[in-house]
Amino acid sequence: MRVLITGASGFIGTALSEALLQRGDEVIAWVHNSSPQNGSVKTVRLLSDIDQPIDAVVNLAGAPIADARWSASRKALLLSSRKQTTEALVQWLGQQSEPPQTLISGSAIGFYGACSSDELVTEASEPHCDDFSAELCQIWESAARAAEAFGTRVCLIRTGIVLGKGGALAKMRLPFLLGGGGPIASGKQWMPWIHLDDEVQAILHLLDNAELSGAFNLTAPKPARNREFVKAYAASLNRPALFPMPAFAVRLMLGSEASTLLTEGLKVVPERLIQSGFKHRYTDLHDALRAVEQVN
Repeated sequence: MRVLITGASGFIGTALSEALLQRGDEVIAWVHNSSPQNGSVKTVRLLSDIDQPIDAVVNLAGAPIADARWSASRKALLLSSRKQTTEALVQWLGQQSEPPQTLISGSAIGFYGACSSDELVTEASEPHCDDFSAELCQIWESAARAAEAFGTRVCLIRTGIVLGKGGALAKMRLPFLLGGGGPIASGKQWMPWIHLDDEVQAILHLLDNAELSGAFNLTAPKPARNREFVKAYAASLNRPALFPMPAFAVRLMLGSEASTLLTEGLKVVPERLIQSGFKHRYTDLHDALRAVEQVN
């Protein structure tokens, strides 16, 4: 399979590229700035430079969501980095005499909104609250779905917190190693998570099964509450988790809107992914976190 990837130099994109290459697929990365770490990945700066038919596209590009306060300019960047890239991909796709058969496009559990509820959230659920994260994901998904007009199968991957060597855990690791970790705000908010290996294998599963389309929650079957998550992470590092971070401190760091990503959470589960026959390798949070630390 010849696969075009955006965001190939990112946390998920790097792992996905390696997995595709290991099984004998060809990977082409559409890059703007940084190139993939793996030298076996071919790169193009312009989509017009692609001179061979592409079988599938995996669209993972987008500015980091929780790296800064959501100022007006930051919101514009978060939106444009997703919407414009996706629209450019779909426009290119529609110009091909042989359009790619599949588009797997990034999204996030933020589709359902940054608020808290104990209600089970599946792919059939409507957004629980109307906020920027929900709006962002809805616009992103809508741009990807436009590819269906050209006969391309579209899968939307609503990803939770990905556990691996990098990503969210990379930012948490040092404070926890220093003994400064602890629950955030009430600690009751849900944290739907998925191990990086399962994230990658789920994307491969969607690539390989042509009958699958639509939205899929890429999370583990058992989400954890924040207080359970930080306790398990501290245990994986042999450290305590004694210092809670109050909600006001998170708001001071990230602002009132972006802080909801940490202080609020929904009980998201991967119902359609499981129904499609996918088997998670990591269903237990402690096992997943221990596996990450073994890699580190």
